[in-house]
Amino acid sequence: MECSISRTNLNCISLGDPDTQKSVALLKQACLDSGFFYVVDHGISQELMDDVFAQSKKFFDLPINEKMELLRDEKNRGYTPMLDEILDPENQVNGDYKEGYYIGIEVPEDDPQANRPFYGPNQWPSDEVLPRWRKVMEQYHSEALRVAKSIARIIALALNLEEDFFDKPEMLGEPIATLRLLHYEGKVSNPAKGVFGAGAHSDYGLITLLATDDVVGLQICKDRNAQPQVWEYVAPVKGGFIVNLGDMLERSTLHRVVLDGRERHSIAFFVEPSHDCVVECLPTCKSESNPPKFPPITCSAYLSQRYKETHADLTAYSSNKA
Repeated sequence: MECSISRTNLNCISLGDPDTQKSVALLKQACLDSGFFYVVDHGISQELMDDVFAQSKKFFDLPINEKMELLRDEKNRGYTPMLDEILDPENQVNGDYKEGYYIGIEVPEDDPQANRPFYGPNQWPSDEVLPRWRKVMEQYHSEALRVAKSIARIIALALNLEEDFFDKPEMLGEPIATLRLLHYEGKVSNPAKGVFGAGAHSDYGLITLLATDDVVGLQICKDRNAQPQVWEYVAPVKGGFIVNLGDMLERSTLHRVVLDGRERHSIAFFVEPSHDCVVECLPTCKSESNPPKFPPITCSAYLSQRYKETHADLTAYSSNKA
């Protein structure tokens, strides 16, 4: 059961503000409230933001058979069709009514690093079909990673850690950073009947940067244990990011996408530590009286487990791609 849905208010952090302590205070408050906040003045031009959305739309406008030629591979690079992902199996009757496209850190196939689960070559549409597409996506990936690292420095200070704590090679020095283009078809969501643009979930990793068009759809639930759950819309912010902290930093806030029948495009950027990083309780967050709540696990093992739980088995598509 759900009560009426309103819009939530989120703190807004400007990366152009020289007052670091103000940003730290705003982030601390955001974490106590919901783990969601806005980031503006991040240094990515509006021209590039607009270009990424335009190029994303061009891809999703392609015929389904052309998109299926770029079906995601074992490294989770490439196209994910409608209903491929089911984020809330207890409450969804089908999968998510969205299609997506994964782009990770480009590592050539003959590089030893390409043997790692989340490194390797990306799949790219041909230049004949979508000229400039790869160039725009790679530029945005690089710029978004820079922004994420700036946010991580504020997070470190908020946790009473050294500002460069997350810059270490085992952290964000050699990150797993994934750009995901998303397109929600114009289907009306119906939570009572288990129909969602994206089912309720928390993000797997460290930090997520979300850019959206002007169609409202994202909802958050600040208290997952409340009965009934209270869901609030998050308003889009032109040129800015909606940022949330993932499960590697805290037991993060449930969120979902509920749509009114309009198409919606968004661009998510997921940032996680290196493959070998041991995800465990941070030194400033534990004590004898407050021991760690979860056992240590490597980032690679944790992410592989979460992807497997939420995506369709690739063998289900073998006949489609033949």
